[in-house]
Amino acid sequence: MLDEHVDPMDGTEVETRELSIPSEMHGERLDRALALLLPEFSRSFSQQLLSEGCVSCVMPTSRLMSKASAKVRMGERYQLILKPTPQSQAFKPENIPLHVIYEDAELRVLFKPAGLVVHPAPGNWSGTLLNGLLALDPQAVMLPRAGIVHRLDKDTSGLMVVARTRRAMDALVAMIAERHVHREYLAVAYRKWSGVLVRDVVAAIGRDYRNRLRMAVVDLERLPGKEAHTTFECLSSQEDACLVKCILHTGRTHQIRVHMAHFGHPLVGDSLYAGPMTLGIGRQALHAFRLSFDHPITGEPLQFEAPLPEDIVQLLDGLGLKQPA
Repeated sequence: MLDEHVDPMDGTEVETRELSIPSEMHGERLDRALALLLPEFSRSFSQQLLSEGCVSCVMPTSRLMSKASAKVRMGERYQLILKPTPQSQAFKPENIPLHVIYEDAELRVLFKPAGLVVHPAPGNWSGTLLNGLLALDPQAVMLPRAGIVHRLDKDTSGLMVVARTRRAMDALVAMIAERHVHREYLAVAYRKWSGVLVRDVVAAIGRDYRNRLRMAVVDLERLPGKEAHTTFECLSSQEDACLVKCILHTGRTHQIRVHMAHFGHPLVGDSLYAGPMTLGIGRQALHAFRLSFDHPITGEPLQFEAPLPEDIVQLLDGLGLKQPA
């Protein structure tokens, strides 16, 4: 049973539900029972409700419940107050200007500026590329993640392909997994380049056990992770920095940033992997400049390029590095 009303404390519209504990759940933990009875919500959401005082037992006795590990009994009835959470409100259309490079009935190719988050997540539940896609194309609500098949970090600029139909989405996901989508980046990194101009790096990446916000090159015999492969080519180098073309062969989280930091060339402006060093740019100097693939439905070869944004152009000029031809 449910009822909708307005919370008099803050004017938020809330939903009240009443749940009964069936015989097969007798003896279960309360947070698990709530998660089973509310399949649209996670167990962590049930724990959040308990911590916020939104769960009460109303039969056989009336009492506020806060302990997730409390055992439920058959026939008990609980009342829940469900307030909208940032996560539940995240997947809504927002009028966000999007730079469309190419589109047809099956897909779009977009230019994502630095600073735009691709997908809602803690700290960025609104104002994302996904919210903009939902406003641009109402049919995108029918697709998982509004058709997003790969991501760029918030502070990375450049090209992305987004599906407009389920068949295109399934095909693009398979193509990315099979490495049939070619992605090239330009990066400005600290320190003068040394050694051969082209360097192939094959080094597994996993969560950094010392800092869970970071990724790191890991030894798969000791730590969890996935193989990662990147090819780097130095295009220009000076005493303080170098311009590098990066070709992704796999798509691990922060792959270019981690691999470059691993062999001594962290990206300029990358506060997570390079620390507080700066050479005049307010974000990591990484740009997805080339994207090529065969159309997932027609098979037509497609290739797109995005010029370097102004902040990276100014950085190159300031460092005396040559812009790519």
